[in-house]
Amino acid sequence: MPTPSTLALFAVAALALIAVPGPNVMYIVTRGITQGRTAALVSSFGVQSGGTVHVFAAAIGLSALVVSSSTAFNVVKYAGAAYLILMGVRSLVGGRDVRVDVDTPPMRMRRLFGQGFLISVLNPKVAIFFLAFFPQFIDPQRGSVAVQTLVLGAVFLAIGMCSDTVWALLSGTLGLWLRQRSGFLRGQRYVAGGVYLALGVGAAAASPSK
Repeated sequence: MPTPSTLALFAVAALALIAVPGPNVMYIVTRGITQGRTAALVSSFGVQSGGTVHVFAAAIGLSALVVSSSTAFNVVKYAGAAYLILMGVRSLVGGRDVRVDVDTPPMRMRRLFGQGFLISVLNPKVAIFFLAFFPQFIDPQRGSVAVQTLVLGAVFLAIGMCSDTVWALLSGTLGLWLRQRSGFLRGQRYVAGGVYLALGVGAAAASPSK
């Protein structure tokens, strides 16, 4: 099991990442603008349900790496740090501003959930991100890697659900306000880039024992 300090650090890092509006948040806000809070909540449930698939996949994959070779795990860990740094650089110098499309047609609740689920499950960047982010907080010497990954995944999804719920509830009133202020949406990629760079550099600078 991760130590309390590791969980606390992970929660702070996860919150910093999740708090930055991205494609998932913009999808939820779009549904809030066009169909109301209930539609936005259903969409957020779908997105987070899809995230559980990536958490279980990451648990299986990272466990297999440790069983096969601790060196392979460390390679993935530092490759993940490099990936986070790359994401940060791309966000800062080449990222596109997030936009909210208010012309999106309304959909039924079941379809909203299904689309949110598929958006999350079928996004390969989510799987790559989990494999890059989670190893930075896993210590194979502290027991099952799968259990540690699932615990971290549960924390990540819980924070994500709380954040998405807030966006869903506020989207009816704040969504249009955000859309009309392009500076906010333009600035989000600079915040995201800085967070990714900080996590990547911190992971690369940490010793294997940490």
